Amino acid sequence: MHLGTVTTAELKGISSGPAGIWQTLQIMRRVTREGKKSLPVRMKTLSLVEHLQQKNYLGEIKAIHSFVRDNIRYVGDINGIETIHTPEKLLEIGQGDCDDKCVLVASMLESIGHPTRFVAIGFKPGDFSHVYVETLYGREWVGVECTEPVPVGWQPKNVAARMVMNN
Repeated sequence: MHLGTVTTAELKGISSGPAGIWQTLQIMRRVTREGKKSLPVRMKTLSLVEHLQQKNYLGEIKAIHSFVRDNIRYVGDINGIETIHTPEKLLEIGQGDCDDKCVLVASMLESIGHPTRFVAIGFKPGDFSHVYVETLYGREWVGVECTEPVPVGWQPKNVAARMVMNN
């Protein structure tokens, strides 16, 4: 890690195509597993849910989703350079792309006991262009899309490629 960002050297060695997407998801999973144990991430998460009744799990998911969706501005990576920010860095700078927002929302959810997974998708077979988070609510995996003004549970339409990695 360098300044809260996965080094470009680490990301530079990533394959192209679906194998590269899988490798990127593995890096995101590693950053999430570290991030969920971060005191700043947990403290921010606790502040978002402290007003809710105990065991209001859907309320927790919605509060975390709303915070990341509405308070972390979507901005693309440096042209031609993939970066993944740590959740702590994203809380600090308040801006990132879909993989950054995914790492943050997954870390926050995991920090209070909600299982998560990353879902890479594309709208052409074998061509992945986006990633979002799903979290387990009851026995159902629900979408937690943080780059669009959509509610918890929203799922993209016309998906032709899908890859899932559990955290």
